[in-house]
Amino acid sequence: MRRYSCVFLAVLLTACAGAPQADGDFYTVRRGDTLIGLGRSFGQNYRDLAAWNKISDKDDIEVGQVLRIRPPPSGAPISRARPAHSTESGATASAAVRERRAAEAKKDAAPPATAAPSVAEAERLNWMWPAQGKLTPTTDRNLKGIDILGTSSQPIWAAEAGKVTYAGRGIRGYGNMIIIRHSRTLLSVYAHNKSIMVKEGQTVNRGQQIAEMGDTDSSTVKLYFEIRSNGKPINPTPLLPKPHG
Repeated sequence: MRRYSCVFLAVLLTACAGAPQADGDFYTVRRGDTLIGLGRSFGQNYRDLAAWNKISDKDDIEVGQVLRIRPPPSGAPISRARPAHSTESGATASAAVRERRAAEAKKDAAPPATAAPSVAEAERLNWMWPAQGKLTPTTDRNLKGIDILGTSSQPIWAAEAGKVTYAGRGIRGYGNMIIIRHSRTLLSVYAHNKSIMVKEGQTVNRGQQIAEMGDTDSSTVKLYFEIRSNGKPINPTPLLPKPHG
């Protein structure tokens, strides 16, 4: 069975305080981070992260290094930030990181640091319900999505067109899971599937079947669905069409 570190996938699925948080288009490497894990956390292919940051070895990242985690503006130069020297005090290192991030943001014409979830951008997309069934609030306080109760093997659909950035069973508690990227900042998450019908890197259309509903890592048959903007969850219910009846 494929195994991935739950520390990195969890950033897409939980709002816990210890989860990696992007600062605009950039992220400061912490102890235990890997390029592959950060790619899944921010809905990017780790090869793209390596290219944007001129990294030849996917294992060659260091604590305190500032990485670009979203595509740079066309034609903009890409620089690679290195961590402050290990003998510097924590305050000096933090200041150096902040200065480096500010310089890179200005150079690459990045949006303001501290990017907040953009509900307005999500509202511009044409979302649809990813499954039929009974809508219930999730019982896990760490999760910000919704549960849709249904029957085993019923179809799960892509709620909007996008690119599959993850398809597998890589973190305990979410079973067979799919993550679709819809824009530079928007992702949707589909968990507990019985089977997965798409592959990583595949482009999918709105309404295309991507999985079958199941109960992997769940006590009931359901779909856990979540929408994330800038790596942070937003309430998906207002973005979906009003149920009939």
